[in-house]
Amino acid sequence: MTKHIVLVSPFQSLHENAIRIVEERGYADIVEVVSGDLIQGEKAALESVAKGANVIISRGGTYSRIRAVVDVPVVEIKLTAFDVFNSLKEIHNIHQAIAIIGYQNVIQGYDIIEDLMNDRNIIKITLDNTLSVEEQIHQCIVQGVRVFVGDSIVNRIAKQLGYESYMIESGEEAITNAIEEAIRVLHAIQTERERIQRFKAVIDNTSDGVIATDKDECINVFNVNAEKILGISKESVIGRSMLDVIGDNALTRIARSHQIKVDSIHSVGNAELAINHVPIVVGDENLGSIITFQDITKIQSLEKKIRIKLSEKGFVARYTFDDIIYKSTAMGRCIERASTYGKYDSSVLISGPSGVGKELMAQSIHNISRRASGPFVPINCAALPPSLIESELFGYEEGAFTGAKKGGKAGLFELAHGGTIFLDEISELPLDLQGRLLRVIQEKEVMRIGDDRVIPVDVRVVCASNRDLGEQVKAGKFRRDLLYRINILTLNIPPLNERREDIVALAEFFVKIYGQKYGRLPISLSEEVLIYLKRFHYEGNVRELQGMMERAVITCENGLILINNICDVSTETISASTDLQGLFTEEPTLRELENQYITYIHDKYSGSVGNICKVLGIDRSTLWRKKKE
Repeated sequence: MTKHIVLVSPFQSLHENAIRIVEERGYADIVEVVSGDLIQGEKAALESVAKGANVIISRGGTYSRIRAVVDVPVVEIKLTAFDVFNSLKEIHNIHQAIAIIGYQNVIQGYDIIEDLMNDRNIIKITLDNTLSVEEQIHQCIVQGVRVFVGDSIVNRIAKQLGYESYMIESGEEAITNAIEEAIRVLHAIQTERERIQRFKAVIDNTSDGVIATDKDECINVFNVNAEKILGISKESVIGRSMLDVIGDNALTRIARSHQIKVDSIHSVGNAELAINHVPIVVGDENLGSIITFQDITKIQSLEKKIRIKLSEKGFVARYTFDDIIYKSTAMGRCIERASTYGKYDSSVLISGPSGVGKELMAQSIHNISRRASGPFVPINCAALPPSLIESELFGYEEGAFTGAKKGGKAGLFELAHGGTIFLDEISELPLDLQGRLLRVIQEKEVMRIGDDRVIPVDVRVVCASNRDLGEQVKAGKFRRDLLYRINILTLNIPPLNERREDIVALAEFFVKIYGQKYGRLPISLSEEVLIYLKRFHYEGNVRELQGMMERAVITCENGLILINNICDVSTETISASTDLQGLFTEEPTLRELENQYITYIHDKYSGSVGNICKVLGIDRSTLWRKKKE
């Protein structure tokens, strides 16, 4: 096998010296010496490169010829001052005309002879391939030259013609310098190849198709995924114009635009691609482009698989803000604030009485956030026994306790990695676990039961409570530091009794849902039912109204919901009673009734003081006093 560096020697003395130096200096493992002058040297170099040589060394005209035909670095054995002065001993006493003949790289080394022997007739001829060496020597002979100085070919031809000829030999220093330079070049090549290989591994293993072009729009990088997506082989495109190999399409036009593009969607052939483009600009000059692209159909397929997997575990948020039915200004403001919270990763505390839809709001916040494609993991802290909450939240290792599953189990915080965990009724979390929860939220890492290693987690925490956590803190039932950590962003969902404008819209929505479910459409609400629903006091909020509508859909006849479908009394009894009898399920005090009515009017007229005073028949100071009370 050919070695990494091959020295092509044009003449015998150089060949012998090079072999000796290679052996003496320990270069034999990487340097090989071969013979060949001019055409023969050129052929030897091509054969060596074909067998794996990375660097070629030669001198004189042979060096020039080799450099023109091989695609690897070629190092020249340059003439040193010592080589020139060593040769002066042989030609110093010659008083005839002397012709110095050689290629440009050799002639430069002979200049010193002309300077030192300026009392002689010196003719310097640079070979340029227009005339052969023999023709150049004949022209010199016509001019009376009988002594020649030159490279190996000049020396050989002049002697064949019967004339005196001298050749400046390359000494040990020149040969050694060339070999060491070749070794430096070889190391640089190997380093660059390693870098290119790493770069290629990264480019080929990215999920994007990648194309890079030069300033002439010719392709110099075309990775494996680009081949797969476009159905074109790398070998057929490298070094060719994008327009020629890819055609006039979105990829080519975007590359020519010289503008940054991010997630630009275009059809290319039969594929729908998301394309990114970054022009390479140095100063004012465009030096090419980097284009990355993905097949959207594959992205959608992958996303579908992820969603199916999460859905199987129940870790998908199904609701968005569009699913929230409301008419009231209060609920509109609540949704607007929640939409703002969705843009950030800070913890959210959702408060409100049971049944107002706190989980619906939490899912909507998750689905508008950057974590929407991640898992949504809900847990009701009141629904699990205290002995199970810790293992459910943080997971456990095999053998951590009696009955622990073989192989252990990931906790809900691990399963929520990259998404949102929703802790409903967090007020019911035992005090000893509140400290662990605080640490997980602060440090963003979790430790399974029975394990001694921490697992980093990237989870957004959304909590909900139907209790006043501030009062829970005062009562010693909730940690103050945990409250400060989870209520960075707060959201209070008003009870249904405080947003009565929503009642009819919600009722009609539930009637439609259950009508479809039970195959009983069309169904409508009677006028007396609408009046009853507007006046009813909802202790269970939206959940209570939902249950009422499901019962009404099931029990109604002829597609019309009547009072007897809503409550367990006969229509005759309700009709015989006054409108006020249906208003109360409890017996409030007069002050409580007044407060409820003022709140109702306040919400109905969106806080307009003028309208409120007009309806209530009071002046502004009286309204202010009653609101203060």
